[in-house]
Amino acid sequence: MRKRIVAVVLSGVLAVSALAGCGNSDSGDKSSDSDKGGKKATTISIMASQDWVYDAEMELGKQFEEETGIKVDYQIVPSDQYYNLLMTKLNSGEGPDIFGGQSGSYDLVSQYNIQENAVDLSDEPWMEYYNKLSCEQTSADGVNYGATYFDTTTDYYMVYNKKIFKDNGIEAPSTFADFETVCQKLLDKGVMPVYEPVGDGWHHVMWFCEIGGKYEDLIPGIVDKLNNNEIKFADVPEFKTALDQLNELAQKGYFGDNYLSDEYADLPANMAAGEYAMAVCKPGSIKEIADASGGTYTEDDFGMFLIPTLDNNVLNEHPCGPSRFIYSGSKHIDEAKQYLKYITTKDSLQYMIDNEAKIENLPYDAGQKPAYSEATQNFLASFDKSGAVFQDTIKYLNPQWMELGQDIVSMFIGDMTSDDVLKQIDTRRATQAEAAGDEAWK
Repeated sequence: MRKRIVAVVLSGVLAVSALAGCGNSDSGDKSSDSDKGGKKATTISIMASQDWVYDAEMELGKQFEEETGIKVDYQIVPSDQYYNLLMTKLNSGEGPDIFGGQSGSYDLVSQYNIQENAVDLSDEPWMEYYNKLSCEQTSADGVNYGATYFDTTTDYYMVYNKKIFKDNGIEAPSTFADFETVCQKLLDKGVMPVYEPVGDGWHHVMWFCEIGGKYEDLIPGIVDKLNNNEIKFADVPEFKTALDQLNELAQKGYFGDNYLSDEYADLPANMAAGEYAMAVCKPGSIKEIADASGGTYTEDDFGMFLIPTLDNNVLNEHPCGPSRFIYSGSKHIDEAKQYLKYITTKDSLQYMIDNEAKIENLPYDAGQKPAYSEATQNFLASFDKSGAVFQDTIKYLNPQWMELGQDIVSMFIGDMTSDDVLKQIDTRRATQAEAAGDEAWK
């Protein structure tokens, strides 16, 4: 089993040779390696965006190799480069045996050309216990093409340090105004309010998109209106307000001095050091933060509240997430299917839950035992309203996530306004809709 962090320069024409040994042809070359019995060993390649493959899965890859003799080559690509590189390889017929992709029923066809580029997995044994909502998001025209391998059973919330709050006489906020007051009090006390890792290109977008249920609550029918092209993003004042509130947090210094280059991978360590009071992350990250603190904090020292933009009071639901797809041009389809079968067994699912702090459960009902804390269960049960995040419900939004992230950065540095950001969303949606032949845009 190997893991490679692949750095790619995306300028001009993207050279496929930048990933020498990557993809189907690569795995074919590696089949000349010999196993202990002297037979040719097969290597399957798995290409994914950074943060989509956890260490625990790579440990499962070692176990898989021991049991089957099939080697696994994990090829990890920086998140801001991943999609363009993947599509270049798929379109050139040199895709990896398994590729990672964000699920989403609206986007699989338009973004990944999934019906051409992926293998039908509808008859695989793990389909019997694959979560229905997640399965819908990896399917197109009733055919399932993917296996979600991400904790979609909870979403991203504001996690805060109770000790820091108590030491500074602060209580968890319930409105955006309260949140800003909390941030200013912390800043005045010399505590950085929020760890916001903009450097990865994706995380800061959640302040805008993750509150889809709140938008629907404020504007009933907004999802259908957007999907039927009856209204534009630029037409909705609430969208502008949410972006303006996010920008205000950045301009007031609540994200710190280095937020434009901060990375999500460093979130646990920074929160564990007590350098920041809050961060947007999943409940499973609380254990990771506590473990990283070396005993300074326990899981009980952290609490949660909703992302506060627009006075959000609607619990986020997010059945989509990073998923695994088998490339239709792979020479090792059977071996790739074996891998997906292996990582979705009860034992493998339990191994992921037990050994990866970020994962409290996975979207399969194979008899595994979730790792939800009592605090998480109580938090989830405390809301009487819930709604789906926008990347799951709005056509042609998730495929432009990284571009939207770049536009928001431009807003942070003063090169774009919130109105500009919304207009760009509309422009890209129109382009994607036209490419997909969407009748609502004709």
